[in-house]
Amino acid sequence: MSKEYYKKKIIDLRTSITKEREDKKRDNEYYAKMIKGTNTPSNKAYYRKSKIDKAAYHDRKIEQWKREIEYAKDAMKRS
Repeated sequence: MSKEYYKKKIIDLRTSITKEREDKKRDNEYYAKMIKGTNTPSNKAYYRKSKIDKAAYHDRKIEQWKREIEYAKDAMKRS
């Protein structure tokens, strides 16, 4: 593959990371609102757990994109 392909791929991956960070922020705000808005302790616990799980999901996706950027940089050096 050409260097231009890898440069474009890196730009696309960085855009994906930015979008994922925005999604994480939006989800955290949603769950914080749900935790404040509920009255029962079991619902609060459920939303807290969901918030933690969703944040971890976003963190894993961001790390995956970072690894792909590193792979693309290595491949670009080889080509």
